[in-house]
Amino acid sequence: MPLESMRNAMPPVRFRHLLAAVLAVSLLIASTRVFAHIAPGPPIARLQKTTKQQHSKPSAKDLPMPFHVGEILNYRVSWSVFTNAASVQLNIPERRGLLDWPTWHFRASAHTLSTARSLATIDDQFDSYTDSVTLESRQFELHLDEMGRKKEQTIYLIAQGQTPRSGFPATLVLADTRDPLGALYALRSVDWQKTPEYRAPVYDGKNLFDMHARLETPNDAVAVAAGNYSASRISIRIYQSGNEVTGSSFLLWLAHDPAHTPVEMQADLPLGSLRVELTSASQ
Repeated sequence: MPLESMRNAMPPVRFRHLLAAVLAVSLLIASTRVFAHIAPGPPIARLQKTTKQQHSKPSAKDLPMPFHVGEILNYRVSWSVFTNAASVQLNIPERRGLLDWPTWHFRASAHTLSTARSLATIDDQFDSYTDSVTLESRQFELHLDEMGRKKEQTIYLIAQGQTPRSGFPATLVLADTRDPLGALYALRSVDWQKTPEYRAPVYDGKNLFDMHARLETPNDAVAVAAGNYSASRISIRIYQSGNEVTGSSFLLWLAHDPAHTPVEMQADLPLGSLRVELTSASQ
């Protein structure tokens, strides 16, 4: 298909959210713009309460995790006829106290490349501040630069029964809710040799989803640009308002290394099939 025809067939905003989806399995799950045909879920309550902002050191009760500060994972995205449609990087810049919560700071960035960039020039960054004790999302940031249009958005989340700790409007969500990026790291925290299924609510700033992750194959051989791995193959299903989102399927391979490294991700979506493979890792 000629580039102009592909450009007309896929508006840039949809292509961007397709890439945002593959930043991580969690972004695959939670990007409502990809699933534009889905009716919005129940409204999420907004809270307005001003409290003094505080910062604290990480708690001694932090959950042990397979990842660590300084980890950098680089990926190549294949989509449709493009074998190198985009680059994706996941990294952990720091751990910090955020409004008196100890948090992990996760970051994901995506950039379209080569021919695909002629369809849509996209340079996006997502930042997640995930509670290091509960893995609940505390803050989710979107820094978008798409076709010359820039947008900044910061979402503050507060679980039911908790007190807002910022002077900004907070979004009331269910307990244990993850943001899209934090959900991927939560999947890495699971011992898949002992846990056949993992579920969690995911909020992307607009809609609330239920993520159902299930172990499909405990020992799968995976070959990617970064090397050959033995990995657990995880299937992901998405539910909204109790109904499964149809027409889309997702797979994640987590290596059997100490870091539970995501080495490959695949998605079959209405806009095409995608493969995200690890190209290098600095751990």
